[in-house]
Amino acid sequence: MNLAIVVLAAGEGTRMKSGLPKVMHAVAGRPMVRYVLDTAAALEPVELAVVVGYRAEMVRQALGEGLAYVEQAQQLGTGHAVQQAGPVLAGKAGTVLVLYGDTPLIRPETLQDVLRQHEAEDAAVTILTFHPGRPQGYGRIVREAGSGRVLAIVEEDEATPEQKAIGEVNSGILCFRDEWLWPNLARLERSAAGEFYLTDLVAVAREQGEAVAAVPVADPTEVIGVDHRAKLALAEAEMRRRINEAWMLSGVTMIDPSNTYIEAGVEIGADTIVWPNTLLQGRTRIGRECTVGPGTIIRDSTIGDGCRVEMSVLEGATMEDGSDVGPFGRLRKGAHLAKGAHMGNFGEVKNSYLGPGAKMGHFSYLGDATVGAGANIGAGTITCNYDGQRKHRTVIGEGAFIGSDTMLVAPVEIGAGATTGAGSVVTRDVPPGALAYGVPSRLKPSAAAGGSEEE
Repeated sequence: MNLAIVVLAAGEGTRMKSGLPKVMHAVAGRPMVRYVLDTAAALEPVELAVVVGYRAEMVRQALGEGLAYVEQAQQLGTGHAVQQAGPVLAGKAGTVLVLYGDTPLIRPETLQDVLRQHEAEDAAVTILTFHPGRPQGYGRIVREAGSGRVLAIVEEDEATPEQKAIGEVNSGILCFRDEWLWPNLARLERSAAGEFYLTDLVAVAREQGEAVAAVPVADPTEVIGVDHRAKLALAEAEMRRRINEAWMLSGVTMIDPSNTYIEAGVEIGADTIVWPNTLLQGRTRIGRECTVGPGTIIRDSTIGDGCRVEMSVLEGATMEDGSDVGPFGRLRKGAHLAKGAHMGNFGEVKNSYLGPGAKMGHFSYLGDATVGAGANIGAGTITCNYDGQRKHRTVIGEGAFIGSDTMLVAPVEIGAGATTGAGSVVTRDVPPGALAYGVPSRLKPSAAAGGSEEE
């Protein structure tokens, strides 16, 4: 179908009680309007315009370039908003679809049904309707007795008692014949509130003898308009349910989906198991056959195949195949565990690399460090990487053995196969194979790798 789409995203959303534009509130980690734009793009329109208004620059920056933005300087209603898009959309396509930036749950399949019905009936206007449990606050769909033809949309404050009893209501999503829409927008009259309502075009079409079609949506949750925080929570719950279901159908096991929180954009490999109270956020990528959780937060991190993360927090970290963390571990930005590396309970790693097979069992901190393959980091080891002004690096060679409670005062290098005694404070480089011990540490003469820690 030759289609143009306008997304209305200009409103302040006063009921949200927020300085943030309504459409910028997040659902499953993304601004809610982004879901609407993705749905619109799936319909492959020839033209897509976004009407912005309240804090327009913030919305533009968040959504990025590549979109046609139209500004509604004064928010004078939906009819006025669509009118602003006329210079961009008029004459570009045979059909114009109007969507709302605060309906993140609408599916492409539903809109395709609307478009098919619109074309089949050669309608001037087609309405997506629904049947809520409580119709209060919605415009009622008034149909002709017998034929079922749509006569009008009547707003609640103008409805008679009989009309208020109607269960079918307007979702706000409308489809128009392009050549009919633009000249008739100019015929809209201001409401008592001083606004121009797009829904008034239904009455205009009926007066002209034009066909008006209506398509009921099968699942009313799709057309939830998020205009306050309680509805935001409803949209969040439904989006999370959809995301979890999609991953389970792709081969991911979730022990308790209702207590598993996965944002849009996360990727998970098949045969991975996700335990309850786990949050997967941002640009996180998890490989196959991993075990994640319980009680875990992973944000903007990359995890290979066959990894385990238990009761831990990861942010901006990388774990290669077969590595593991936890319980109660923390990988901060720049942490990188190579293949088969192990970090046990109550450890923290920041901007550091643990080589293949390296082990950091428990109660240790590595910051700005490079650890060679097979090295062992004893309990209580700390890299003293900050001198009050600058950060400094620590280098630990392959196969090195760092004794418990060692303080490594950076910049310092521990050679391959070297050993530090328990409780040492290392302020100078330790040669490969040597033993350093004491406070401050000193080298044992002719020490060899694997020697005793004490004289």
